Amino acid sequence: MENVVVHIISHSHWDREWYQSFEGHRMQLVELFDDLFDLFEHDPEFKSFHLDGQTIVLDDYLAIRPENREKLQTYIDQGKLKIGPFYILQDDYLISSESNVRNSLIGHQECQKWGKSTAVGYFPDTFGNMGQAPQLLRQTGLDVAVFGRGVKPIGFDNQVLADQQFTSSFSEMVWQGADGSEVLGILFANWYSNGNEIPVDRTEAAAFWEQKLADVKRYAATNQWLMMNGCDHQPVQKNLSQAIRVANELYPEITFVHSSFDDYIAAVKEELPPNLSQVTGELTSQETDGWYTLANTASARIYLKQAYGEISNLLEQVVEPLLVMTKGDSYQDQLTYAWKTLLQNAPHDSICGCSIDEVHREMEVRFEKAKSVAVFVKENALQAWKDQLDTAQATGDYLFTVVNTGLHRKCDQASVVLEVATCDFKEAAPTTAFQRMSELELPDFCVQDLDGRHIPAIIEDLGAHFNYQLPKDAFRKAYIARQIKVTLPVDLEAVSWQTFQLVEGEQPHETGLYQDGEIETDYLKLCVGEAGLTLHDKRTGQVYTDFIQFEDRGDIGNEYLYFQPVNTQPIYADLTHVEVVENTSQTARLRLTHTLTIPVSADDRLELEQEGLVEYMKRTAGRSQEMTRIELVTDMTVLASDPQIRFKTRFTNTAKDHRIRVLIPTHHQGENHEAESIFEVVERPNQASAVWENPENPQRQQAFVSLTDDEKGVTVATKGLYEYEVLEDKTLAVTILRAVGELGDWGYFPTPDAQCLRTLEVEYALECHRPAERFATFRRAKAFQTPLTSLQVPVQEGTVEPTGRALEHPALQEEKICPTALKQDTAGNHTLLRYYNMSQEVISLGVEAQYVNLLEEPYQVEADAIRGQEIRTERLDILSLETRG
Repeated sequence: MENVVVHIISHSHWDREWYQSFEGHRMQLVELFDDLFDLFEHDPEFKSFHLDGQTIVLDDYLAIRPENREKLQTYIDQGKLKIGPFYILQDDYLISSESNVRNSLIGHQECQKWGKSTAVGYFPDTFGNMGQAPQLLRQTGLDVAVFGRGVKPIGFDNQVLADQQFTSSFSEMVWQGADGSEVLGILFANWYSNGNEIPVDRTEAAAFWEQKLADVKRYAATNQWLMMNGCDHQPVQKNLSQAIRVANELYPEITFVHSSFDDYIAAVKEELPPNLSQVTGELTSQETDGWYTLANTASARIYLKQAYGEISNLLEQVVEPLLVMTKGDSYQDQLTYAWKTLLQNAPHDSICGCSIDEVHREMEVRFEKAKSVAVFVKENALQAWKDQLDTAQATGDYLFTVVNTGLHRKCDQASVVLEVATCDFKEAAPTTAFQRMSELELPDFCVQDLDGRHIPAIIEDLGAHFNYQLPKDAFRKAYIARQIKVTLPVDLEAVSWQTFQLVEGEQPHETGLYQDGEIETDYLKLCVGEAGLTLHDKRTGQVYTDFIQFEDRGDIGNEYLYFQPVNTQPIYADLTHVEVVENTSQTARLRLTHTLTIPVSADDRLELEQEGLVEYMKRTAGRSQEMTRIELVTDMTVLASDPQIRFKTRFTNTAKDHRIRVLIPTHHQGENHEAESIFEVVERPNQASAVWENPENPQRQQAFVSLTDDEKGVTVATKGLYEYEVLEDKTLAVTILRAVGELGDWGYFPTPDAQCLRTLEVEYALECHRPAERFATFRRAKAFQTPLTSLQVPVQEGTVEPTGRALEHPALQEEKICPTALKQDTAGNHTLLRYYNMSQEVISLGVEAQYVNLLEEPYQVEADAIRGQEIRTERLDILSLETRG
């Protein structure tokens, strides 16, 4: 190549927390900024520094050096500090679709405050890249993605592998997303440290550049070559200007420049050849040997994934729709704070669970903080809305409303705790009040809707309990309440509610769903026998024996990677007890107890191999001869009116160095399966490619994974359980625990907390269905994520109907459309409804609408019809959202 320009970009890949705590790394960050300021002031040849694509590092620095805000602003204005476009560098797969959007939106807002942003989608070290990244970038005004993993560079003259999805001739390529959107993709083919610590000594520099230039030339599509001067937490190279001068002297035919992504990308675009490779969809390095895709981070410290899923769902599917429904205060500042706090747990070394224990203990505190803010907003919005309900037609004294804030129809059980009597501390001393409420005799109660129709319900007397209220205009009110818990089945459309009443009277006698060892509904028959559980799917005629099993295997890997000890076999749990805990005409709940007898840990060789830095796939440790017993107690719930079977499994982990999975047979006859990813239902092969060497083939999902062939389907929904594998016999294995004792990667970092020696509770659901019903099944899997909201309400006149819907829209009804957000825009002027097409078909919703992009700016769409996997954000006039009874 002639006229080669080597673009040297200074950066430091800044994991906020990883092998040190957040504060430990922050102290290094302060030193990095201080050194940068000194360089900017004294070295005019040092042009700029790339701040790793994230704005949060500015806040991290200013918390220690607030007096330097103006200095930061000056260097950003001058283009010396390159910030944005994101708030943090997130993991793609282990946070929600909306979290990915909010990371871009908040990052954009932060960049607007500073006045500048770097126009590149920056994914230097995400563990694979989501298939919708091109569309997400396009809808945030970006047309370039720079990334480090997911594509195998092969060089222009090398043979392309059979599956070209994951291979590219050059480091530059066209990346086409799931919906067809395209961006320029730039792969760090020689990693984001290929220009790190450039020598100034001429002899050392000559050797350095001889190797580095050859490496870049092998894959470069143009004569604009990229050298990344930095690495993880890398201090700035203070003599870089001298090193660049030496390079120019050594290679007069090449131009070495201190550059930026802005300059480099502009130069590359001018010279792109027509024969670029095209890569499509998600980029997960399927054509590598499988060892270093790091997909097992989906199961490290599962409790973190559960917490993130719970709180992001609380914000997306409860609080934000509730604020639209109640039309009250927007709480925009509080929500932004909650989202920022939650997103601080979203970087790959954080949510992936692959850091030291101190990091993840701090994450749990952040989760609690974000949740507390979300709950505060939720309760305040509900209180304001409750005061507007018109319940004057009620004949009972105790009323409650069940709300489906989610964007999917939900058939489920709802529970509410009602206060049927109270004694204020002003009326009696606390002890007296408690005794008075405890001794209160209560009549028999039953549940009716407001038209007097009987509703089958379970009513429990909870006794007396302390409670308090915090009035907006008075001092707190403490009291003792006599409480009753009511549990009943409900079927509610998206963003709708229904009010019920508790009246005196006996519950009518009902015949339970569970009879003579069987549960039978219109959808299924479930038989409980000595040999286990057998499921008969009435819609397809399929019979699944032992349809729920638990498997345990040893794990001598690390937080990144699973590895089964050689010459060991899986251990399966025994079903030791079945108990009926609920049996009504609408609901049956069985409590299943499975017992695992397993080794307490790996044997003593593992610690020696860990300390000796033996690569995990070369370890010879086995499992201990000492045994422990783990009981897995599973509540299995079947509703008469819904085809899902729901499971909640609780257990206390007393063993180390192992993995537990729930196994679900599918009888699948196809070659591929589907799973929900980020704004995408992605199709993946059941088996790995021929070059895959890892005996494991773990995959990541969001809310569901589905194995559907021409005759039948099995879809499994999970909450915060992101790792699954399709086994050779087409059994679906979902990981519910992985316990390991070290971080892994470049050194020995013990992580005893990652053994997860704690009590855990996991939730998942199973549905058998016909092939044509799979999208309706997917919508039910999404509904499974969001709990119903219930609250006690007074008898009163009001302006809001006691039963109604906040919004009717075709996107809430169409099976193939998945709504992801109903929220007020950040300007507070409009309501936004976001959804995407789960299918590959073109769908028309038949609505005339105005649209915005993911930054909530006006956005022109090509046609009313929605392409396969296309994301739409529709702007609704707040005034058009009428309450409908």
